Amino acid sequence: MARQTNTLFLEEWLRISSGSSSNTSADQSSSSSARAIIQAWAELRDCHQHQSFEPHHFQSLKILLDARTSLHVAEPQAKLLVSILSSTNLVIPLEAYPLLLRLLYIWVRKSFRPSSALIDSAVETLSHLLATGLGSKKSPEFFSEGVLLLGAFSSVPSVSESSKTVCLELLCRLLEDEYRLVSPFGGLIPDVLAGIGYALCSSVIVYYARTLNALLGICGREDGLPGSVSHGLMILHLVEWVMSSFIKSRSQDKLQIFSKETLDTSRKDHVPFAVVMAAAGVLRALNRSAPSQQGLQILSSLRISAENRIESVAQYFISKSRDYDNSGDDYATSILLQCISLALARSGSVSSRPPLLLSLASALLTEIFPLRRLHARILESTHGSSGGLEPGKIKEHLSSVTFKEAGAISSVFCSQYISADDENKMIVENMIWRFCQELYSGHRKVAFLLHGKADELLEDVEKIAESAFLMVVVFALAVTKQKLNSKFSTESQMETSVLILVSFSCLEYFRRMRLSEYMDTIRGVVVSAQENETACVSFVESMPTYVDLPNPQEFQQKVDYIWFKDEVQTARILFYLRVIPTCIERLPGSVFSRVVAPTMFLYMGHPNGKVARASHSMFAAFISSGKDSNENERSLLKEQLVFYYMQRSLAGFPGITPFEGMASGVAALVRNLPAGSPATFYCINSLVEKASKLCTDIATQKPDMWKNWEGESEPCKKILELLLRLISLVDIQVLPDLMKLLAQLLVELPKEGQNVVLNELYAQVAESDDVTRKPTLVSWLQSVSYLCSQSTSGSAPSKGTGGEGTSASSLRDPSNWNGINARL
Repeated sequence: MARQTNTLFLEEWLRISSGSSSNTSADQSSSSSARAIIQAWAELRDCHQHQSFEPHHFQSLKILLDARTSLHVAEPQAKLLVSILSSTNLVIPLEAYPLLLRLLYIWVRKSFRPSSALIDSAVETLSHLLATGLGSKKSPEFFSEGVLLLGAFSSVPSVSESSKTVCLELLCRLLEDEYRLVSPFGGLIPDVLAGIGYALCSSVIVYYARTLNALLGICGREDGLPGSVSHGLMILHLVEWVMSSFIKSRSQDKLQIFSKETLDTSRKDHVPFAVVMAAAGVLRALNRSAPSQQGLQILSSLRISAENRIESVAQYFISKSRDYDNSGDDYATSILLQCISLALARSGSVSSRPPLLLSLASALLTEIFPLRRLHARILESTHGSSGGLEPGKIKEHLSSVTFKEAGAISSVFCSQYISADDENKMIVENMIWRFCQELYSGHRKVAFLLHGKADELLEDVEKIAESAFLMVVVFALAVTKQKLNSKFSTESQMETSVLILVSFSCLEYFRRMRLSEYMDTIRGVVVSAQENETACVSFVESMPTYVDLPNPQEFQQKVDYIWFKDEVQTARILFYLRVIPTCIERLPGSVFSRVVAPTMFLYMGHPNGKVARASHSMFAAFISSGKDSNENERSLLKEQLVFYYMQRSLAGFPGITPFEGMASGVAALVRNLPAGSPATFYCINSLVEKASKLCTDIATQKPDMWKNWEGESEPCKKILELLLRLISLVDIQVLPDLMKLLAQLLVELPKEGQNVVLNELYAQVAESDDVTRKPTLVSWLQSVSYLCSQSTSGSAPSKGTGGEGTSASSLRDPSNWNGINARL
């Protein structure tokens, strides 16, 4: 933090600390040459000597101020400026006065020991200018520069007490009588606040009350300085700057007055957002003070008073708005919530108080992540309604100080939650979980409508939503640490786990990175939920219904809805497809059949391979579940699902169905269905038919396909590989049928194909250590080899029709399959 000792220009430090950009040239590097600066001073001396102010003299003032970063105003030059201001013969244009005052300000702040006599003279001149009515000309620039210079004069240690008194009297009178001048000009507020800050560092305590009242009462009034978040941050850091000075100098009397005027909860004339930021500045200064300064007796009472002041304002907000939805478009409430959240984020350690927790929750859900409001306005704009979203509003929010500090605010929110009582914990939990569901519902519509039409707008909205996702994850981790322990009942733990899982499903679309907090939370809640059947059923039944997936009510008669293009919904379903297998053992078969199976089969046809594979994994998990169960209903359901599973999978292969997903499903069903299951026979027959069709189709298109088995894998090769793997997986009752069908398929292949497949079979049987089926496989393989050799020798062109042997064409004829079976 910049301290008073090294803060040369307080107004510039306030701008930087508040994150507001300055349009003044003070932030720019000087491009003025030394020659131009010397010439400008010469022009001003000529102006005074000839008592004539010409346009080029105004240009000289601008040249000097353009170089203010490196400019040094010596005492002779300061005398020249005072002389010009005090001259009765010079007719100076109104716009030149603020420039002359700013040069005097640079002299005061950059001089090691400014002349007390010269300051007295400058104060007298400035007082005369105000008395003669210059101030009544209503120049905002003159007002702000006058306040800044008077404050700077009053803070100079060597200046006389009489001049300090005059400066502070003039400053207070300006603030009390002319504050409306600066209302439309927010860029001048840092100068006014800096003048107040300098004044508070003077030694004339009698003016503290009036100065502080100006700071907390004028700033933010409807007819005074315009209230904004950046102005609030300036107040925070200004108070911090002043407090640090008082603490460092151990000024007990100043601290007492400061506490009385700033932190008195009985004061009703102070603007709430300014009060909050001032109290936060006190806390920040206290938290950042050196250990040697912490012994001051008044500091502990100051801390309590500051926290009480913030709590009283937070309570004021809560009394106005019971629900976070109601803080919508009220500008004053919006500023207040943002200031409360930033105050708590920047002030450091603050004790837990319910109004602070509730205010932070409302600020996060309505002001820092105003997605509900943004979605509504985007939809209004899309449908042609008036009052839609203004261009650039979202980008403005993304660059705002409040949004940039969302992480720090979320951290404070979680800290307040951890120490809160159970009632208030429950309130904010419900607010967060409801926010997640509203975010899913709103963004689903917005994303579908804007995708491909307003991608930049959609990207900006999603940046806010991604940040909201991070907040929810951090909060959910805090909830799991608090509630998933023996202190709470099993029912409460189950309910919390389900609510977190449902909330995460709503925000899955925004999970763009791997977070340790996310993984820790998921592991904790899944372990808790999978131990209880009621929790598993509750989570599964929260999944969007199959009826609404392809034809959602909210999209009817508005857009041409295509279910697999709804990326937000797809991400949510993918979350369920990944989590449900972890609790599949506890899920009743009837619930799986009614809720999960229709959606699982639908998303097997999703063009995104990741989603389709997750659906196949879901099927494999269900088929593999309940191995030790005698539940007839579940076993019957498994048999029933296999028939449709094979139809659905093979209909989309090749193309949509990912082979790895289908292979895992087939492996699961042949391992887990009862021995001799009709469903297993159906699976084998379906695979052989598909392989036969694919091999027939490819024979004319890629006749050289078989020359490189390890090369690019064709669909028919993949199915054949799967069938070969099944030889060692299927039960003994199904194995004969599989061998028969494989033999029929092999003799249909061309010579190269037969050789490749037979080589694979030789290697597989040779490596097998299954003493039960290996003898059978060896005999079968010898027979298949013989059949293939016969079909190959008989496939040569024949000049006659009565030759002996078995031709390839006859082997492909189903009427001859019984003969093949007999030879096997």
